[in-house]
Amino acid sequence: MAFRRRPTRRRLLLSAAVAGVLGVALFLAGGLGLPPWPAAPTGTSAAAPVEAGSPPAGGDPLAADITRLQAKLKATPRDEVALAALGLDYVQQAKSTADPAYYPKAEAVLKRSLALGTGDNFTAMGGMAALEAGRHHFTQALDWSCRAVAVNPYNSSLYGTLADAYTQLGRYSEAADAVQRMVDLRPGAPSLSRASYVAELSGDIATARTYMRRALNDAAGPADAAFAHYYLGELAFNNGDPATELREAEAGLATDGGYTPLLQAKARAEAALGHTDAALADLTRAVQRLPQPEYVLQLGELYQSLGRDREAAQQYQVLRAEQKLFTVNGVAPDSDAALFEADHGDPERALTIARQGLKTRPFMDTHDALAWALHANGQDREALTESDQALAQGTRNALFHYHRAVIEQALGDRNAAHRDLTEALAINPHFSPLLAPKAHTALTALNGSA
Repeated sequence: MAFRRRPTRRRLLLSAAVAGVLGVALFLAGGLGLPPWPAAPTGTSAAAPVEAGSPPAGGDPLAADITRLQAKLKATPRDEVALAALGLDYVQQAKSTADPAYYPKAEAVLKRSLALGTGDNFTAMGGMAALEAGRHHFTQALDWSCRAVAVNPYNSSLYGTLADAYTQLGRYSEAADAVQRMVDLRPGAPSLSRASYVAELSGDIATARTYMRRALNDAAGPADAAFAHYYLGELAFNNGDPATELREAEAGLATDGGYTPLLQAKARAEAALGHTDAALADLTRAVQRLPQPEYVLQLGELYQSLGRDREAAQQYQVLRAEQKLFTVNGVAPDSDAALFEADHGDPERALTIARQGLKTRPFMDTHDALAWALHANGQDREALTESDQALAQGTRNALFHYHRAVIEQALGDRNAAHRDLTEALAINPHFSPLLAPKAHTALTALNGSA
């Protein structure tokens, strides 16, 4: 789908009038950002007062804003706008610190803001949408997004959370329409990034790169630029070009050295290029800065691929502890947790997680995770149906094709398995340090027995 860039003056003026309240935090809290996962318990609860458990301001603008809002609310505790803004900040802080204990805090202040409002508190509604998206409750996120948009149809950030919810619910056409509206209202980095994602999901990588380059050109500052470099690197790596990912990661780190996802991207590229010592060093730094379970799992699998099973097991133990923490704080496990259990843990638990995940998040990733969990439990006929659903939009995903190839081989369809293994390795021969070598071995065996 081609996204038009045609904002009117009136729309831009209306958007600018409200963009300051629903800005970067609401954008980053949606489906394009890295998923929020826990790091360590903080001892806070949903009933905690707004001033409790706050991070030190230091040099962190988000922490400083939280401190400012908490101080304001001590003086004016019934300020619904300040409460809504604090709730949004807490959602973003959950992502920035990988600590989901901020989610109950966010819910508490957002509900206080809504209780004080008159029914047109779109800021708090948007905050609730961002919160529910962060917790992977996408039906609720969609409901809050629709309510917020109904109150203020000229705020581009609200269409971002609306698009994210539609995407994760598998309603891809409606997501594209919401992104188009976002582009119309405010053709900047947040909307263009989402336009890129829509194109990527349909397999149009050239268009996805074009939009992300435009997002980089429209970056409002180092954080936006780092974000764009990260996703340009993602597009490169996912399509078999780790050298370009490495360049994008280095360019992004030169712009914003504190943007931790770029360290993770740099490490992944280094591992694919055979620079395993550098990869281990950079990935360890990323985990120390921000222990996202995605990073912990990546480090564990890199150790395992190098035969360092003890270090890998330690990382998997950390990951299990993190999963418990995010569940306690209301984040619903779905595809990532199911894949981890299928590959490294309990296949039956993987299937339970994946089936439940599909009910709340019928996204292509969840279809793939369910397919892999079904295969791990010997249910390959049903697994193939789910694998087909994962690839139905035309997305280019090496892991999806590898999973389908293994399922097809289990069903005795060698030709189909050969086709999907070939496709997986053509898309990205480095898609996993553990599974890509297995794909190469399986394809060689099929070629030898042809």
